Amino acid sequence: MSRAFVVDRRIRFSDCDPAGIVFYPQYFVMLNGLVEDWINELGVSYHGLVVDRRVGLPTVHLMADFKAVSRLGDRVRLRLEVVRLGRSSLTLAVSCTGQKPEDVRMTMAQVIVLTSLDTHRAIPIPADLRVAIEQFAFQGT
Repeated sequence: MSRAFVVDRRIRFSDCDPAGIVFYPQYFVMLNGLVEDWINELGVSYHGLVVDRRVGLPTVHLMADFKAVSRLGDRVRLRLEVVRLGRSSLTLAVSCTGQKPEDVRMTMAQVIVLTSLDTHRAIPIPADLRVAIEQFAFQGT
């Protein structure tokens, strides 16, 4: 298994429905933010990829399991691991838990394909991003 990128986060009012629990699409917003934070943490500017280099990172496949509710004010842990690194795509295992790993709120398998924002076609993962992902995911594990 590869190394994990982990971020602690508090569930906000804007994450919740009128019942006071996370409205399930908000998990996708949180976890998209996690991917953005991870890429920045790798030392590759997410903004630079998208705005300057015109590289898109769309999700092309997504499977999610919702195991337990998260409520307004809960502290959760978002976790991302690289499962597969392809030529143009990467597969991630992402999860949201309470502060204890066994308190699983939701899990997700996500496939991201890097694309040209000009042609909207798949492109090879840029060399600097590939090296950063390889060093993060597969070194010292």
